[in-house]
Amino acid sequence: MRVVEDIELEKGMSVSKLIEQLFKSGGFSAKKVAEAAEILEEMVKDDSVVFLSFPACITATGTRGVIKELVKRRLVDVVVTTCGTLDHDVARVWKEYYHGSFNLDDTELHKKGINRIGNILAPNESYGLIIEEKIQEILERIYSKKKRISTYELCWEIGKRIGEEKNRESSILYWCYKNRIPIFIPGITDGAVGSQIWFFYQRNRDFYIDILKDEDKLADIVFDSNKTGALIIGGGISKHHVIWWNQFKGGLDYAIYITTAVEWDGSLSGARVREAISWGKVKEKARRITVEGDATLILPLIVAAVLERL
Repeated sequence: MRVVEDIELEKGMSVSKLIEQLFKSGGFSAKKVAEAAEILEEMVKDDSVVFLSFPACITATGTRGVIKELVKRRLVDVVVTTCGTLDHDVARVWKEYYHGSFNLDDTELHKKGINRIGNILAPNESYGLIIEEKIQEILERIYSKKKRISTYELCWEIGKRIGEEKNRESSILYWCYKNRIPIFIPGITDGAVGSQIWFFYQRNRDFYIDILKDEDKLADIVFDSNKTGALIIGGGISKHHVIWWNQFKGGLDYAIYITTAVEWDGSLSGARVREAISWGKVKEKARRITVEGDATLILPLIVAAVLERL
């Protein structure tokens, strides 16, 4: 039996050292955070194909910078996310989001043209208006060269355009384009960028988003891989797309889930890693952990610790 050790805080302690202390403490979620850092470090060092899945909401927060660092440093090989990630990443290249509160009067916010994402505020001029202006321009440029495009190619085209801006290095899409990391959006129409694509389609009926080309690319990635691992934040379509594809190669070799959802309602978002084993989406002997908690707190700790170790 392993002895529970008290956390010993020191002046100037590194994040990696703190994570080690959390593991030794044996306490509840703290130990899980430490285990997640170990697994992420191992899957990166093991030369696995690393999938990253996350929902759009954290891109509206400063956690966008953590995601950006993962793709900038090529610690992940594949990204699967939702259309809202494109919305927030594009918008924040040109405009600012602001601190708010969960307790603000939403009726008053609506009257003022301010959208609330939890405790983050995105005024209309920082969201819908700037997205319409920039995405229509980008779609025109794409259309002049090709009429059919996959979502990962679309993301690279947006990233390429962002590369012309002074704030480019803050962008997830820019670094995915620069490092040729495919970013898949299986629910491409579910967001502001998706709506702009539909509006563009009204004027250009021969323009198409080829989602089956995305599936071809995912198939190549999965079937050509030796081992695969996944860092999966939240749930929904992006989480399911990662684990669904990996069942075709016998399941993930590594899996980290970070979630705030409960499992007793049967939701995918709340399903723990062990449930995926029953489907063959995660291998029986995979290194795996489910960490319960807010990714805007947990993810920076895990990634900072791994960056120090690498």
